[in-house]
Amino acid sequence: MTEAVGTSSDSAAGRGQRGAKKKDQRPGKGLRIERVWTTEGVHPYEEITWERRDVVMTNWRDGSVNFEQRGVEFPDFWSINATNIVTSKYFRGAVGTPEREWSLKQLINRVVKTYRVAGEQHGYFASPADAEVFEHELTWMLAHQYFSFNSPVWFNVGTSSPQQVSACFILSVDDSMDSILNWYREEGLIFKGGSGAGLNLSRIRSSKELLTSGGTASGPVSFMRGADASAGTIKSGGATRRAAKMVVLDVDHPDVEEFVETKAREEDKIRALRDAGFDMDLGGKDITSVQYQNANNSVRVTDEFMRAVEGDEEFALRARTTGEVVETIKARQLFGKIAKAAWECADPGLQYDDTINDWHTNPETGRITASNPCSEYLSLDNSSCNLASMNLMKFLRDDNTFDVAKFVKSVELVFTAMDISICFADFPTEAIGDTTRAYRQLGIGYANLGALLMATAHAYDSDGGRAVAAAITSLMTGVSYRRSAELAGVVGPYDGYARNASAHTRVMRKHAAANDTAHTVGAEDRRIFEAAGAEWRKGLEIGEKSGWRNAQASLLAPTGTIGLAMDCDTTGVEPDLALVKFKKLVGGGSMQIVNQTVPRALRRLGYQEEQIEAIVEYIAEHGHVVDAPGLRPEHYEVFDCAMGERSIRPMGHVRMMAALQPFLSGAISKTVNLPESATVADIEDVYLQGWKLGLKALAIYRDNCKVGQPLSAKKKAPEQATEQVKEVVEYRPVRKRMPKSRPSRTTSFSVAGAKGYLTASSYPDDGIGEVFLKLGKQGSTLAGVMDAFSVAISVALQYGVPLETYVEKFVNMRFEPAGMTDDPDVRIAASVLDYVFRRLALDFLPFERRAEMGILTNPERAAEVRGEDPASVHTDEPVDFAAMASSAPVARRRAEPAPEPAVAPSTQAGSSTELLEAVQGKAADAPLCFTCGTKMRPAGSCYVCEGCGSTSGCS
Repeated sequence: MTEAVGTSSDSAAGRGQRGAKKKDQRPGKGLRIERVWTTEGVHPYEEITWERRDVVMTNWRDGSVNFEQRGVEFPDFWSINATNIVTSKYFRGAVGTPEREWSLKQLINRVVKTYRVAGEQHGYFASPADAEVFEHELTWMLAHQYFSFNSPVWFNVGTSSPQQVSACFILSVDDSMDSILNWYREEGLIFKGGSGAGLNLSRIRSSKELLTSGGTASGPVSFMRGADASAGTIKSGGATRRAAKMVVLDVDHPDVEEFVETKAREEDKIRALRDAGFDMDLGGKDITSVQYQNANNSVRVTDEFMRAVEGDEEFALRARTTGEVVETIKARQLFGKIAKAAWECADPGLQYDDTINDWHTNPETGRITASNPCSEYLSLDNSSCNLASMNLMKFLRDDNTFDVAKFVKSVELVFTAMDISICFADFPTEAIGDTTRAYRQLGIGYANLGALLMATAHAYDSDGGRAVAAAITSLMTGVSYRRSAELAGVVGPYDGYARNASAHTRVMRKHAAANDTAHTVGAEDRRIFEAAGAEWRKGLEIGEKSGWRNAQASLLAPTGTIGLAMDCDTTGVEPDLALVKFKKLVGGGSMQIVNQTVPRALRRLGYQEEQIEAIVEYIAEHGHVVDAPGLRPEHYEVFDCAMGERSIRPMGHVRMMAALQPFLSGAISKTVNLPESATVADIEDVYLQGWKLGLKALAIYRDNCKVGQPLSAKKKAPEQATEQVKEVVEYRPVRKRMPKSRPSRTTSFSVAGAKGYLTASSYPDDGIGEVFLKLGKQGSTLAGVMDAFSVAISVALQYGVPLETYVEKFVNMRFEPAGMTDDPDVRIAASVLDYVFRRLALDFLPFERRAEMGILTNPERAAEVRGEDPASVHTDEPVDFAAMASSAPVARRRAEPAPEPAVAPSTQAGSSTELLEAVQGKAADAPLCFTCGTKMRPAGSCYVCEGCGSTSGCS
C-alpha cells in the first residue's frame, strides 16, 4: 500500500455512528425502496408452504454419519441437496442443543435483520417504512433462492462471532523479515476462518541480489516453503475446508524461472515417490512431504513482455531494490517454460498486469499487484471483497425472455445490502479493515449462466450465447455502479474517491463505451444491451455529481457452496458439467436424471413433446445427444457441456471470458480445461490469446496432469546391459495343455446393461490356463468374435504368457458398452474387456501385484480410504471350487422367480462427477471431498462437493 487509509484509533463502529448521526440530521435524504416481489401487509414467509425434513448426511465411502439434524424447516420447493447443505453449513449453534438453528426462517432473519438495523443506523433509508420494505424484499429473494450472499455472511452475521462478511483477501509483503513473518501470521488467521488470501512476492529481493549484511538473499521461493507448510498445517488442523491461497510473482523478477518451475519439479518428485510405493494420492499420508501444494501460482506478465514473446525478443529481469538489469533472457523461452510447467501441473496461471491496471479505479492510491486465490478479486493490497451472486435462471420468463425490469430492481436491492454490510463488518487485520472501509470494494456476480444459455437454445460457444451473457453482465454492473452513485449522494462516496475521482470516472466511461460498441446478434441481447446502456449513462450522470460509493462493484466468483444452496444447475460463468445429473431423494437414496434445461431447450428449438421424450430417453441412456433420434445435428452445439462426448473447446471458454471481461470491475474465476492430448504449444496459444482478447487473468488445467489418480502406474525395472554372446540360442515356447478335468469359476456380469458370463479354468497346481467369454446371442457376430478371442487368450496362457501381461494390456481399454457394473469390486468399467481382466486379476493375481497395478477389492479400497493398510483385509488363499459347488442348492421343484438382486452401494454414483464417470467410462480429474469422501465437481477454478457443500477454495 502506498497510502495509509483512516486512523488506527477509529473503530468501524465509531466512524459509522458519526456518519449515521450526520445523515440523521438531514431527513428525507435516504433511499426509497420499492416493492417488487412482496405484497404490502403480507410477510414473505406467509406466501410459502413450509415442511419439516430430516437431514442425515453420510460419508459416501464407508456409510458413516457425518451430520444429522432432524425436523428442520424449509420451503417445499427447496431440493434435498440445498436443504442438506444449508443445514449443515450455515445453521449456527451446537447440534443437539436448544440454541441450534432449525429453520431457514431463523437463518434468514438472523442475517437480514442485522442488515436492516445497520442500514437504519447509518442513514441508508428515507423512513422506517422503507427499511421494512428492504427487509421483506431481501427476505423474499433469499427464501426463493433468487440470490445468495457469500458463505462468510451466513457463517458470521448475527452471531457472537466477529462479523466477517468477506471471503476474499489480498495481503501485502515487503522486503523485510518482519513483513515476511507477519505475512505468515496473517495468512494463518485467514485460513483458520476458512477463507483464502493472495499476495505478490515481487518486492522480496531475488536470490541473485545481495543483502546489506553482505550475504545473498534467500529469494521469494524459499519463503514460499514456510508459508506453504503453515497453510498445510492449518488445513489439517480442522479448518472447514482446505486452505486456499494465491502467490503471484512479476515476470521481470530475477527468480521468475525458479518460481515457474517450482510446482512442476514437485510433481516429478510426487511421481518418483509414488513409483517407490509411497501414498501420494490427494489426501494420502505421504503427500505432505511435498512442497508448494497449498497455493495457486500466477505470473504477472506485462504488455512489454507479451510483445517481446511475439517478436522473439530479449527481456530484462530487474533487481528489486535498484531496478537495475540483473539478467537478460529470451522472452519466448521464458513463455515456453511457463506453458510447459502449466502443461505438467496446471501452474502457473497468468495475470495480465497492464490490462488489470488500465481498468483500475484507484491508481492514485496504488497499483493492483495481486488477486484472491481464484483470481476474480483484483484490487489494492491489504483489502477484502464482499461477494453475492444472482441466480440468473430465476429471471428467465416463461416466454424465454430475460426479465430486465425485475433484474434491475433486484440488483439494486442486493447491492445496497452488500454496501451496508461494510458498515458493521469485522476484518482479520487492521490494515485490511482500514482499506476495505475506505474503498468499499464489492463483488456482485451471478450463477446459472450455462443453464440460462441452454434453456434459451444458445450454444455456450457461439456468438449468440456470448452476446446474451455479455449483455446481462453489462446490465448487472451498470445497475450496480448507478446504485453506487445514488448511495454516494445519500451516505457519501468512498473515502479514497476524491483522490481518484478522475481515474474512477475514466473507467466508468470505458465500461459504458464497451457497452455501446458491443457486438449484438439477436433481438434479445440487443434489448438487454440497450437497457444496460441507459444504466451506464444514468450512473455516469449521477456519479459525476455525487461520486461513487464503491471502488469496485462486480466480478464472477466460483459460487460453489452458494450455487448448490440456490439449486443452480451451473456455477458462476461455467457451462453445464454434463447433460445427466445426480439427484438426491427425500428419505435417502438418489436417482439419475436428465437436466431439466434440456426439455426446455428442445421446446425452444421447436421440437414436439413426443420427440422431446425420445431425445431425453436417449440422453438418459447415453449421456450425450449425438445420434439422438430426431435431433438435428445443427442443434447439437446447444447441448455441449464442460465434459462428455461433446465438450466445449478450450478457446470457447476463453472467448466467453473475453466477452464478459469489459463489463466487470474484477475478473472471472474460471479454469480453461484442455484434454490430456493438448500440447505445450496449445497452452502457449491459450495464454497468448487471453492477452490479446483483453482478459485480466487466466488459468488452465490439462486432464490427468496431476498425479493424484485412482490407479498407480507400474514401476518398470531398469534395463540391464548384457554382454554380446558368441552363440545364439533359440528358445521355443512349449504348450502345457489343460487336463481333461479342471477346476473352473463362472462369473455372471453386467457392464452398462450388457450381460455376459466369464468362465476361467485353472491348472490343479499352477494358476489360470483357460478363459471363455460369453457375450451376445448365439450365432451373432459379437458372440463369434468373443469365442475366437477366448480361444486365442487360452492358447497363449497355455504357452506361458503371464496373465498379468494381458491385464496390463486390456485394463483401461475404452469402448462401448462402458459404465456401471453389478460387481462390487469393479464398480465402473471402461469396456467389457476392462471389466474381464480386472476380474481375472482380482481372482488370480497375488495382492502385491494387483496393488502395484491399482486393482483392489471393495474391502481393500475401503481400508485404504480409512487410512488402513489394504493388505490387512485381502486374502490370497486359493479358491475352494469344491466348497463353492457344494454350497449351491440344486432346484428339484418348479423354480420360483428369483428376487431382483440389490444393487451394492459401491456401484452407485455419489455425485454428478461420479455419474459422469459412469457414463463416460473414465475417471474425471477431480479430488475427493475431505469432509464426506464424495468426488467433487469443478466450480470456477475451485471444486465443490455436491454431497456436503465443501469447497476447495473461497466461495
